[in-house]
Amino acid sequence: MATEIFLLSISGQDKPGLTSSLTSVLSEYGAKILDIGQANIHDTLSLGMMFEIQSGKRSAAVLKDLLFKSYELGISAKFEPISLDNYEKWVKLQGKNRYIITILGEKLEAKHISEVTKVISEKNLNIDSIKRLTGRLSLVKEEDYPRASIQLSIRGKIDCKADFTEKFMKISKDLDVDIAFQEDNIFRRNRRLVCFDMDSTLIQTEVIDELAERAGVGQQVKAITESAMNGEIDFKESFKERMKLLKGLSEDVLQDVAVNLPITKGARRLIDALKSYGFKTAILSGGFTYFGYYLQKELGMDYVYANQLEIENGILTGNYLGEIVDGNKKAEYLREIAVKEGIDIGQTIAVGDGANDLAMLNVAGLGIAFHAKPTVKDNAQSSISSIGLDGVLYLLGYHDRQIDLID
Repeated sequence: MATEIFLLSISGQDKPGLTSSLTSVLSEYGAKILDIGQANIHDTLSLGMMFEIQSGKRSAAVLKDLLFKSYELGISAKFEPISLDNYEKWVKLQGKNRYIITILGEKLEAKHISEVTKVISEKNLNIDSIKRLTGRLSLVKEEDYPRASIQLSIRGKIDCKADFTEKFMKISKDLDVDIAFQEDNIFRRNRRLVCFDMDSTLIQTEVIDELAERAGVGQQVKAITESAMNGEIDFKESFKERMKLLKGLSEDVLQDVAVNLPITKGARRLIDALKSYGFKTAILSGGFTYFGYYLQKELGMDYVYANQLEIENGILTGNYLGEIVDGNKKAEYLREIAVKEGIDIGQTIAVGDGANDLAMLNVAGLGIAFHAKPTVKDNAQSSISSIGLDGVLYLLGYHDRQIDLID
């Protein structure tokens, strides 16, 4: 029995029951739906349906009835015949690799999307869909926390991923926008563990610098911290040097610093959403357990691994207990938690800003440099520098309406 293939393209004002009415017509004639997709922008519908129908009187009749139904609904309908050869070529494309590109910023402009899609076009890749992840912005009311994100699903063969990401990094730097590139595989769709650095990631300060200020050695410690975070000196050695400078500080100072920790914008929204959707969360810090445990209670985190201060008679001795948590140790803890929770390493995410975070960023299925030092940003898989910590949710593909339902 001979058949024909048609692509039906519908556009016009959206209204309830529209898709139902059109598919009912196709159903009457025994049409087989081969593909369907729909988008809605400002109540304007764009609907596409590819269907197979018996040739002859049946195909002529279904086209006529679809046109009549479209006129009745006040929408525009266009038909395009698709040859069997073209359809089979299209089917074969479905097996090609798929990727997700997420664009993030306080606001997105045409030039941001233009530059990103230009790279996609140059690499002969197809854009399957474009999805807005953030809510609509008012043009009258000023937003307290402006943010915008769109997600592009692309398909095709990429010969050199490094060249691809390098182009995105250049656009990101030139236009002050974040661009994340991920393979759209089973791990990306099933992340289950997120591990965070603490200082300058979950909180907007370096705790050891805060303690140093109280001890009167702020400038000395801050200089060492900066060098360590930039990867200029060994973290373990820098840690020991800074600890010695804290000798004699009263334990009372720790509580005062803890209750005044500046939690990063978007952190609470992120952690609340992750908990609601069943993620495990961890703090893996080169800082101190005292503050990690405080944040664990404050935010509801599952795990904390950090350095333990040695305190005698209510005074810091300038020493520490146990093994120093450096970059390699963070990566080790990430693996340990994943094994304990029965989570594949590909399902893990690590978020950090300093050089001592690179090991865990590179071990994780997705490593995110957050408002990071240049060296870290250049060597991480993805980065967020334009908005708050809840930007992680957009890299996971969540829409604002899925996040805000939790509030």
